[in-house]
Amino acid sequence: MKRTLRLIATSCLLFSATVQSTLAVTVVPEGNRNASQPGVPAASAKRTREMNTTYEAKYQKIYGLLKSDSKLRSKIASVSRTYGIDPVHVAGALIGEHTYNVDAYDRLQTYYVKAVSYLKQGLSFDYKGESIGDFVKRPQFAECNKFKDSLRLWSCRENVWDNNFRGNNIGGTSYPNNRLSAVFFQPFYAGQSFGLGQLSPLVALQMTDMVNRYSGLPKLDADHATEVYKTIMDPDLTLPYMAATLKHSIDVYRRVADLDISKNPGLTATLYNTGGADSRARTLASINAQRSANGEPLQMPEENYYGWLVNEKMDQLKALF
Repeated sequence: MKRTLRLIATSCLLFSATVQSTLAVTVVPEGNRNASQPGVPAASAKRTREMNTTYEAKYQKIYGLLKSDSKLRSKIASVSRTYGIDPVHVAGALIGEHTYNVDAYDRLQTYYVKAVSYLKQGLSFDYKGESIGDFVKRPQFAECNKFKDSLRLWSCRENVWDNNFRGNNIGGTSYPNNRLSAVFFQPFYAGQSFGLGQLSPLVALQMTDMVNRYSGLPKLDADHATEVYKTIMDPDLTLPYMAATLKHSIDVYRRVADLDISKNPGLTATLYNTGGADSRARTLASINAQRSANGEPLQMPEENYYGWLVNEKMDQLKALF
């Protein structure tokens, strides 16, 4: 009897160890995986030349705003605590956006003024007179109705767009070979994002349930475009959306790929820049499952040009908080 109990106990310990091993999460270390910066897209270089500036000058401008504005740093620290992330992740995303995309305004107050101006615009999200609200009622999107959370709902709608409409002629309407966010959610010009966090309206719609849950802000509705734009322009409203987006990237890499990227702001900045954290985590998980089966070491996620700069400047960013 005692021998049987020992065997059972041993089996339980082995099972427990196997489960713990299966659930083990690998911490991705700080710093860059690439010794030199990956190539910067030509569009970013062109935009910087046209603005008669340099990446270094743009970096110094956004870093200067963060360093000089204690209220902004306090807001970043506060929202980061709410979402359980290091404030350097938020600062890193701001650094990347304003170094490689648009130049930062000199004063935080300018963003508030811009936000108020959008209340007067009378914006709508549509394509050739069809609102996004009506568009997603088409039968092709019926499969998405099972999703009740905003992230999975709008992610599903993006997939339906890519698989059914993008670059195709449907019912006599020709749809551009472009992202859903560029076709329906940018009423001024393609490639547009706004505000301190340079968030796209579609990302805001995806993250609105999480922000409602963590920060208590009202949920956004695609049929109320003006409120969406005000949200991504107002720093007090957009910072929670930035933090939610960054938190989601950390969470999905841990859950799907068994990788903890919370110690590497260059990686979260990369995902903030590229989007698609879910699909990228799934792809990496698949690659590492095969590598593990072959007895090979795990492949670590790598930063792009944008995240590389964030990691390169990490000492300066940490000094802010």
